[in-house]
Amino acid sequence: MVTSESSETSIKPRPHHFRFHAPHLHLQSLFGGDWFALKAEAFARFFGTPLFLVGQTVLVSVWIGLNVTGVTKFDVYPFILLNLAFSLQAAYAAPLILLAQTRQADRDKAHAEADAQHRQALADASEERQKLSATQTATLLDLMKTNTELTELTKELSQRIESLTAEMHSRVVANGSRTP
Repeated sequence: MVTSESSETSIKPRPHHFRFHAPHLHLQSLFGGDWFALKAEAFARFFGTPLFLVGQTVLVSVWIGLNVTGVTKFDVYPFILLNLAFSLQAAYAAPLILLAQTRQADRDKAHAEADAQHRQALADASEERQKLSATQTATLLDLMKTNTELTELTKELSQRIESLTAEMHSRVVANGSRTP
């Protein structure tokens, strides 16, 4: 029978399943947590969206269409102002995208390390459970052996009692037939 004292000492609190990722929470935002960082991250993410690509295509088409048809003459062929706008966009977009890729690589590495730690913790827990199971199996085998020995002893004692009872009965019957 398990005492309450031994069961209380064997119960361990369950650890949180994201405990290996907690040290890497600072990597969640690509550029930090302040206002500028959040806007820069949103801007870098926006560059790869279909909305940005379609919007830029429409804007460039309208820009070129207005200047070629003569509706306006603010940037005539060879569209130097449009090239300057693309250069300015590239000057800001490239560093933001590279920074986003670098931080994503850092996050991926941190998550891979956390996952490896988690797998190791699972392996350690599994090994501990196997050891505990082996110990309990050995204890059960010892208990079964002891139970078998006690059962055999009980059988021997029962047979001895039966033979003693039979012997006493025969003596009492033999003594009873001698008395008048």
